[in-house]
Amino acid sequence: MSAVYAIVETGGKQYRVEKGQVITVERLQAEVGQEVELERVLAVAVDDGALQVGNPLVSGARARARVVEHGRAPKIVVFKYKSKVNYRRKAGHRQPYTRLLIEDIVTGAGT
Repeated sequence: MSAVYAIVETGGKQYRVEKGQVITVERLQAEVGQEVELERVLAVAVDDGALQVGNPLVSGARARARVVEHGRAPKIVVFKYKSKVNYRRKAGHRQPYTRLLIEDIVTGAGT
C-alpha cells in the first residue's frame, strides 16, 4: 500500500504533505537539488483509508523530498513603542526558508 498523505514535523512546525506537493519550511542545511529525508513522521494515511498514528512518531516512516530553492520571506517591521517616555525601537526581519518538493512517502514497517 502506498501512502496518501503524511503529517511531518520540521523546524518546530507540522505539515500535511502529499506526493508531488511543494512546501515551504524553515531553512534546512542542504544544497538546491539535494534529496532530504523528513524522518519525524507523526501520522501516515494509506490508500485503504487507514490512518497510522505514531506515539509520538510512526516507526520506519519517512518522507523523501528534494530541495527546490532557498529564499527569504518578505520583510516584517518590528516596532516597539511606549507612550510618554520617548521610547521607540524599529527593526526589520526576513525569515529564511527552504522550498521542498515531496517526492515520496514511505510508510512504516507495520503497513
